[in-house]
Amino acid sequence: MLSRGEINQLLAAHGLAPRRDLGQNFVGDPNTVRRIARLAEVGSGSRVLEIGPGLGSLTLALAETGADVTAVEVDRGIVPVLREVVAGHPNVTVVEGDATSLDWPAVLGEHDDWVLVANLPYNVATPLVCDVLDGVPQVARMLVMVQKEVAERFCAVPRTPAYGAVTVKVAYWATARIAGHVPASVFVPRPNVESALADIRRRPAPAVDVPPGPLSHLVRSAFGQRRKMLRRSLHGVVATEVFAEAGIDPQRRPEELDVHEWGRLTAAWLAAGGQK
Repeated sequence: MLSRGEINQLLAAHGLAPRRDLGQNFVGDPNTVRRIARLAEVGSGSRVLEIGPGLGSLTLALAETGADVTAVEVDRGIVPVLREVVAGHPNVTVVEGDATSLDWPAVLGEHDDWVLVANLPYNVATPLVCDVLDGVPQVARMLVMVQKEVAERFCAVPRTPAYGAVTVKVAYWATARIAGHVPASVFVPRPNVESALADIRRRPAPAVDVPPGPLSHLVRSAFGQRRKMLRRSLHGVVATEVFAEAGIDPQRRPEELDVHEWGRLTAAWLAAGGQK
């Protein structure tokens, strides 16, 4: 594992510095990365996808479990250093590429039991998790370290401030919980925010039997005015009789509906001719 001092030495030796534009904050605490690897429940025979490995702190901890690790790094300046750090671990494959535009079938193959374990850059965490849920079914589980507020949005329950459109999307595809918190003090450089670990596990089938596109359209439309009643936030989109057909009180607010109620509303809307 890499300590804070070793991370600084590697950066200095290769003339590198953490890139703010890529949201690079490297974990410089061996206990933290080993804890993440343990919480990920991976070991020999596991296929692990790591996005944004950086200098390889977490990569080494995952490799130590015996799992086969595919580490995807976008920073071409860091890739050679990462390969040097993991050179003694034949179970690690480093892929240079941008996870937001990668050919995932080419990288992951036909296997459908991948576990995504990553310290995700704060600026791409939400769209990346949503894109993986939407379009990378080979990933069955995720344990991602993200900004605490982002983790809370992934894992929120109705009628809480963190509950929103992202929460409903995650709940459509998966179950989610916060598996732990990570202090800012373990990072190089130290960020101004706290982090948390979100444990996201894909359901065998979506939570509701409606297509994801129409559901997301309704949810985003409603949460665009989250403080308003549904009859106002969805005015011109959902007719009054559709609410009645779905058994949803139009005077409720978006944050009060769970994913199953959003599913009922979407199904009634589609049956009445709505589309997206």
